[in-house]
Amino acid sequence: MSGGWRPSPIVTVAAAALLLMSCAVGPDFEQPAAPDVTGYTPQPLAEQTSATDVKGGEAQRFVQGLDIPGQWWTLFRSDALNTLIEQALKNNPTLPAAEAALRQAWENVYAAQGAFFPTAAVSYSPSSNKTATGVVFTAASSGPPFFTLHTAQVAVTYAPDVFGGTRRQVESLTATAEFQRFQLEAAYLTLTSNVVAAAVQEASLRGQIAATEEIIKIETQSLGILRKQLELGQVAGADVAAVEATLAQAQATLPPLQKQLAVQRDLLTALIGRLPSREPAEKFELASLQLPQDLPVSLPSNLVEQRPDIQSAEAQLHAASALIGVAIAAQLPQLTLTGNAGTTANQISQLFVTPGTAFWSVAGNVAQTIFDAGTLLHKKRAADAAFDEAAAMYRSTVITAFQNVADALQAVQSDADTLKAAVAAERAAFESLEIARRQLQLGAIGYLGLLTVQNTYQTALIALVQARAARYADTAALFQALGGGWWNREDVVPAKKWDVQFIP
Repeated sequence: MSGGWRPSPIVTVAAAALLLMSCAVGPDFEQPAAPDVTGYTPQPLAEQTSATDVKGGEAQRFVQGLDIPGQWWTLFRSDALNTLIEQALKNNPTLPAAEAALRQAWENVYAAQGAFFPTAAVSYSPSSNKTATGVVFTAASSGPPFFTLHTAQVAVTYAPDVFGGTRRQVESLTATAEFQRFQLEAAYLTLTSNVVAAAVQEASLRGQIAATEEIIKIETQSLGILRKQLELGQVAGADVAAVEATLAQAQATLPPLQKQLAVQRDLLTALIGRLPSREPAEKFELASLQLPQDLPVSLPSNLVEQRPDIQSAEAQLHAASALIGVAIAAQLPQLTLTGNAGTTANQISQLFVTPGTAFWSVAGNVAQTIFDAGTLLHKKRAADAAFDEAAAMYRSTVITAFQNVADALQAVQSDADTLKAAVAAERAAFESLEIARRQLQLGAIGYLGLLTVQNTYQTALIALVQARAARYADTAALFQALGGGWWNREDVVPAKKWDVQFIP
């Protein structure tokens, strides 16, 4: 066609680029399927645990599909615990750190999205110049040697995302931001769970200290009886010395427990974001905690959505998948469009009013690497290997999550049976001790028999306290293993996945 309009090479390249921009090289990420299982344990769960007529011995029911409240710790019905968790969420530095990391990740996304648009730069360049007048072939040899030049221009550079490398880069960074979001949820869950666990441990230690003091009191009373019998010549001094040694051993177990309690108080103080010298006024006893009786058992297909660590691992897998596309796009031709327009004059006042001072240029560039000693190829293979690593880590995280839930469910059932046996053992040991003490007063039992029943009761009493504490601790561990109900939090509105729109 002669005499008609012909598109310039730059227009042709730009049009082709726009057509190609509808696609992006590399794999499109697909969310991994949930494990095809219907339960967490080899055998079906019982409908409820066993029960014991003691505080903390209530039966707990396993409710399939029951949702988890965002503030699950309130189910323990402890105002002191609620207060400490509120302080921890407000003052513990781990949450602000995670929030800052999330903000940083999103700013990186927004920064990367700038590559979808042209870059424009404005410049102004004044210069003073002298021309060599002694050279005959110089064009200005007959004119004045000195002149001033003012140049103002706008330069625009644009790299069309022909093969989707930029989109894949933004996709990877967005996935990284999702990773940080779930790291924040994980930090929230870990912090609240740690406060609950620390409070239960404090209550357990206080119970063990009280039990030890009760044992010391009983052994002191028994020693008093033996000393009176020694004065009457009814027992030998060696018998009294043996009981004194047993009492001393019981007394020696008290300081380590008090030390553990002090350390536990320091831990609670640190969790709420305070220095050790400013410990909280709240204290915990097992009797002040209510055992939750309806326990959620989430569907296995829902667990992968509820666990922050699984969601974080999925986000890392997504980021690695997108980086494969980035590596592929780097192997393909790179297109750059540039435009430059401005004006130049000998005086500033002439820059925009004098005819003939304007200039402009438009250029395109297509570059293709033909030799790099395998650099781009190996980067692509490295991206593939990173994806394989992320996939394996995702699968490992899922397996660990299901293991956590299975362990917690089995622990809850076992704890109920253990507490039932511990109550029976403590009551039998106490009855045996009462009989032995009456016999001791009548002189019908020797010190060896007394020591035996006292040691049995001491062991049974401490075991009972620990069994009661285990029910609370493992109940909290179940809530943590199931994800902690972060999706039902009332203090924040959970963000939706991929709420940043990719710019095509």
